[in-house]
Amino acid sequence: MDTSNGTGAGRSPQVTGAPRAAVFDVDGTLVDTNHLHAVTWWEAFRQAGHHVTTHEVHRAVGLGSDDLVARLLGEEQAAREAESISAAHAVLYGQYVARLAAFRGVGSLLRTLADQGWRIVLATSAGGAELSALRAAIDADDVIEATAGGDDVERGKPAPDPVALALDLVGAAPERSVFVGDTVWDMRAGSRAGVRCVALLCGGIPRQDLEGAGADAVYDDPAHLLAELKGSPFDGRE
Repeated sequence: MDTSNGTGAGRSPQVTGAPRAAVFDVDGTLVDTNHLHAVTWWEAFRQAGHHVTTHEVHRAVGLGSDDLVARLLGEEQAAREAESISAAHAVLYGQYVARLAAFRGVGSLLRTLADQGWRIVLATSAGGAELSALRAAIDADDVIEATAGGDDVERGKPAPDPVALALDLVGAAPERSVFVGDTVWDMRAGSRAGVRCVALLCGGIPRQDLEGAGADAVYDDPAHLLAELKGSPFDGRE
């Protein structure tokens, strides 16, 4: 887990009372990667001789690699092939890593929340060079206080573990925290962790699916959430 980069030094957040955490998923929420993942996972399955549709893959994006393969091929097949298919995906996806782009409004959203006293934490399954590239695309290390990665927990989303760890890293209680994500796996993880959940449509998942999985509010993208902060789950949670 990363608790050293992006400590917010030099900023003056309006901290009042107990800590409040604004926890963010990264892929598909802050950085425009979901369709890149869908295509490269599709190609990795194809290279292994499995024909799955990009639609099926897209709906599984957001799960950890082993869970994604198991969802599409079944547990027995995944036990034999998850490692090799995941490795192929990593190579295919790697060609895009240097060109990843954040969604509009990401930096302004994170800095506005930090200035309001929210502790900014990332909850992602990415690690290593991929996480570094994602953080470079976000370009807000001055306010990101910690990262809860997939390697830091026993169970990834939709289990609550990544969100719960993110809260622990900044000492925030669930009832004073909000989780922002873009998949049903995010919404289920946040709901099970006891936090309010905000869903963004920029990851490509339909509104009704996100609401059915526990979203308290839905916005188009980070810029839309920033424009509607007043009246959102982030409003009035002093």
